Amino acid sequence: MSVESADGFGADASLMPTSNSAFVSAVARFLRYLASERGASPLTIKSYREDLTALLEYLSELPSGPLPPDRITVNDLRGYVAAMHEADYAPGTIARRLASLRSFFRFGMREGWVQDNPAKPLRNPRKPRNLPHVLSTEEIGRLLQAPPSVNPMGIRDRAILETMYSAGLRISETAGLNDSDLDLEEGIIRVRGKGKRERLAPLGSYATRAVRRWLQVRRIDPAATDGLERPVFVNRFGNRLTTRSLARMLEKYLKQTGLDLRTTPHTLRHSFATHLLDRGADIRSVQELLGHKSLVTTQIYTHVSTAGLRAVYERAHPRAR
Repeated sequence: MSVESADGFGADASLMPTSNSAFVSAVARFLRYLASERGASPLTIKSYREDLTALLEYLSELPSGPLPPDRITVNDLRGYVAAMHEADYAPGTIARRLASLRSFFRFGMREGWVQDNPAKPLRNPRKPRNLPHVLSTEEIGRLLQAPPSVNPMGIRDRAILETMYSAGLRISETAGLNDSDLDLEEGIIRVRGKGKRERLAPLGSYATRAVRRWLQVRRIDPAATDGLERPVFVNRFGNRLTTRSLARMLEKYLKQTGLDLRTTPHTLRHSFATHLLDRGADIRSVQELLGHKSLVTTQIYTHVSTAGLRAVYERAHPRAR
């Protein structure tokens, strides 16, 4: 069952029972609101659509049948949460779906088709605080040295890896870099992060040299430019690299160097933050460099850094063990 239609925001009511039409119509209006007024990305809209589809599927399987939005109660949603727990959904997945429902019904209150928000009283499940996987500085060095420097693609790959680690970039931020975002003289790049928030990020000398060398050998397909914007990182055909291509490139060098295959592009960002804190950077500065809206998001790296300090303590202190 789907709530997606040809316009990308609605639902094809012909694929569902007639009693679903009110829910489907509400979802369509909500997704249009996210796109037009909130400026949500296609990926964000896709996630909301999938979360609301999951609720619709659950309600459709109840003995009472599917319910329109104004008849969905907090008890209905408690049953939905219980069903997700019984199906062994991860706490993070349940929390994300509940957040989607809260936003959906909050929009409904604004529009006047529900009187209150039945998802508001529901608490998120307690999520285990998993420490992010990071590479040591020695492992980072091995990875950054892996791309060959004798051909354009190797030069490009070195520039990509150096840039991601040097500036703590997300994979999407790396793929989205344009020439106009670079100030190599000052060692600064402009980064467009989540929620269309922009930040300035410093680029270290190693990364600056690597990018300069790549720009000397880069060949761009004129048809691939977005208006006047020229992508910094392109494939062998001169088109902007996709996030999937970046992930495959990293995987190739992980296998070549024998590094942990759990490593992802985001691991470079985790390593960037952890290494800064290990060397005395304050957490507020790291928050700004990562582009985190909340300090709470950044605080997980203090746990990683503390774990590293504990390991040093146990090796060095004569009475630690």
